[in-house]
Amino acid sequence: MKCIKAIKPSKGVEVGDIKRVDDKTAYNMVGSMWMYIPKSEWKAATRKPKVEEKVEVAEETISEKQLKRKKKGK
Repeated sequence: MKCIKAIKPSKGVEVGDIKRVDDKTAYNMVGSMWMYIPKSEWKAATRKPKVEEKVEVAEETISEKQLKRKKKGK
């Protein structure tokens, strides 16, 4: 499998389109309208980055904990 990128527009293909095709097809397509690119470029274009959700936990300071204990004790 090879990754190729369009360098000239044609029917149904815009400049910058990226495809992953078998070796024989890539060999026939590269030269006139397509060029080889690294697999990492194909991965970056086709996969969405994972977004991690951060959950913030409010930490109480020692003085805040002591104030709460005093209020509960009264």
